[in-house]
Amino acid sequence: MPSAAERTRTLVQSTCSAVLLVPGLSVVHPDQLMPDSRSMGPEGDVFLEFPADSPVVRAATRAQGDELTAVLEITDVAPVSVPHRIRGRARIAGWLTAVPGLAEPGRMMLRLETGEASVDDLWGFEEVEPDAFRDAPADPLVAHEAELLQHLHAAHGEQMATLSALLGDRARCGCAEHRLDAVPVALDRFGLRVRFVTDGSACFDARFEFPDPVRDIGELRRAMHTLFEAASC
Repeated sequence: MPSAAERTRTLVQSTCSAVLLVPGLSVVHPDQLMPDSRSMGPEGDVFLEFPADSPVVRAATRAQGDELTAVLEITDVAPVSVPHRIRGRARIAGWLTAVPGLAEPGRMMLRLETGEASVDDLWGFEEVEPDAFRDAPADPLVAHEAELLQHLHAAHGEQMATLSALLGDRARCGCAEHRLDAVPVALDRFGLRVRFVTDGSACFDARFEFPDPVRDIGELRRAMHTLFEAASC
């Protein structure tokens, strides 16, 4: 399974929505706290781009030389329609500074120096040490996960349903009177998580591990073929 540090790093480098919270800062619209882009620096810092006239930038600019604390909160929502769509949240807390010259005119780059981090997701809650967060790789499928899950759900529904054959006793509610719908809810280099939903809207998750971690889309295709083949036997 992916480590807590890897899961946190993956969320930071994903397209999930995020807000930057600065104590004492009031804004007119909540979207003023949403960075336009975010990226990771080699030392584990998070770089956040905002309009140069945003309240967050003004606060960081005024605080140059002082310690301005801030918290980046990321919310991960499943890209497919499924009960309980929020898959997790990550929290990065630290110190915020403005970094002039790194963004285009009219924009400003802010640097959030990581002091502490945590993730609360489908695996559970874990705190993450700054060094582990700095050194962890993002999942190689992060840029494609949403599109891949949507494709599996829309184009491979019948094959997804066959995965219930791998559940053993957990599939007993999949009889004719209680059909199971299989919705792919999360995907990473180690495996696929599927949410099985009954006609009565009850649901449970099952995790299907790949034989070996995948490194790219080509290896993922082969891993999915092996998984579907096992389910059809």
